[in-house]
Amino acid sequence: MTQLNETKLNELVGRVLGDLGGAVSVPLVRIGDALGLYKTLKEIGPAKADELADAAGCARRYVREWLSAQAASGYVHYEHGRFSLTPEQSFVFAEPDSPVHLIGGFDTAAAMVENQPKVESAFKTGRGVAWGDQAGCLFCAVSRLFRPGYVNALVKDWLPALDGVVATLKAGASVADVGCGHGLSTILMAQAFPASRFIGYDFHPASIAAATAHARSYGLTNLNFEVGRAQDFGGRDFDLITCFDCLHDMGDPKAAAVHIRKSLKEGGTWMIVEPMAGDTLEENINPVGRLYYSASTMICVPTSLAQEMGLALGAQAGENRLTEVIRSGGFSRVRRAAQTPLNMVLEAT
Repeated sequence: MTQLNETKLNELVGRVLGDLGGAVSVPLVRIGDALGLYKTLKEIGPAKADELADAAGCARRYVREWLSAQAASGYVHYEHGRFSLTPEQSFVFAEPDSPVHLIGGFDTAAAMVENQPKVESAFKTGRGVAWGDQAGCLFCAVSRLFRPGYVNALVKDWLPALDGVVATLKAGASVADVGCGHGLSTILMAQAFPASRFIGYDFHPASIAAATAHARSYGLTNLNFEVGRAQDFGGRDFDLITCFDCLHDMGDPKAAAVHIRKSLKEGGTWMIVEPMAGDTLEENINPVGRLYYSASTMICVPTSLAQEMGLALGAQAGENRLTEVIRSGGFSRVRRAAQTPLNMVLEAT
């Protein structure tokens, strides 16, 4: 029998216990968000448990237990019988426009658990699980997960990092946002550059319906949304085409690259935002890689395998592999224009 190393065993058990604590926190965090407990605590704290319950219109006994779990997780602060949110905790749980607002991650984790039976079956068959067949409102969760990065970086950092693109947008450009999902990225660009015209394409009709409703609520007139696939969407002579966190999900990203190249004006730019990743597994054995590999197993790879070709790049494809795919479309120049801890921004011309 192999001799156990007690120190290594205890370290592993400690890590697993920490992971289980995080896993069982998923429904609690979502309850706190849905019932406005974080928001209310930010407004009235420091507060006793019963004070928060009354202010939020919730049952006292449930809120006392919820707060105890949150304090044990380090998600809320507890001192002298009162609970509050530190500025850092508020940034993560109670401020939707914060760059590290992570509630969407908990929503995504819940959808992944709900989707387990479908993906588990796909492990045996090798088939995919189509984006439209994923469990729950995965589309809503993913949109919310990506929102903080887009709100804080897209207009301020990512577009300015591209050669000459902001000046073109200010003057009035034609832009296609391919794989736009619920349209957040498209809407942010349309708000920032009213002289330009934007169109969002996505192959998922329900997402296009949601994007159209969102745009209408903002009263924007310089954008519209259409159902369309990356490899054959309509429209030509775009100054800028964007793909946000979707190239690796496509069944045939090489065909998409070819079509995008043909759809750009001469001298046009393709901006590709993808998950941050190194080019080897060794480079990605870290907290970010762990998050993305897990999501990729449950969402990205099944989505790609459900489409034609099913190349299944995965969320941790890495810059070299992505560059190879992009160049296959006829692009001669690809560079990393910007990055965050969670994303890399590639520019192709």
